[in-house]
Amino acid sequence: MIELDLQCASSGAAPDARELQRWCELALRQRSGDSELTIRLVDEDEGRELNRTWRHKDYATNVLSFPADVPDDLLDIPLLGDLVICVPVVEREAAEQGKALAAHWAHLVIHGCLHLLGYDHIEDAEAEEMEDLERQLLAELGHPDPYAEEQPDTGKDS
Repeated sequence: MIELDLQCASSGAAPDARELQRWCELALRQRSGDSELTIRLVDEDEGRELNRTWRHKDYATNVLSFPADVPDDLLDIPLLGDLVICVPVVEREAAEQGKALAAHWAHLVIHGCLHLLGYDHIEDAEAEEMEDLERQLLAELGHPDPYAEEQPDTGKDS
């Protein structure tokens, strides 16, 4: 079971908690046992500040992942970590890339959850493994390959 703490600190429109939960469960189904995580939806000011503080990059990015770094014997809860998603960046990227908004949201939630599980995309081989898994999970949802150059018109609402 996934316990999701949703924090909305953004004035923008975002998927509802059920959709976010569904995407998290899909991405985390390989994990045995329960998991707790937080998704915080933010505007660009907070997104930029967090990205500057933690990654030393002075701009708001789409998703930041903060895996829980707590020894197992210290907590009696299955804390996985936190995702911070910048709502305006997600909206802007989807429009600029010609992607359905729902598909882009699903991709970024899944991408962030995979980071919480330890997946990374720094090395080419790791990036390929992570991207292949993202493609597979998004295909299960009926969404196109997020890494394809041109996004097909799926007829789904954006």
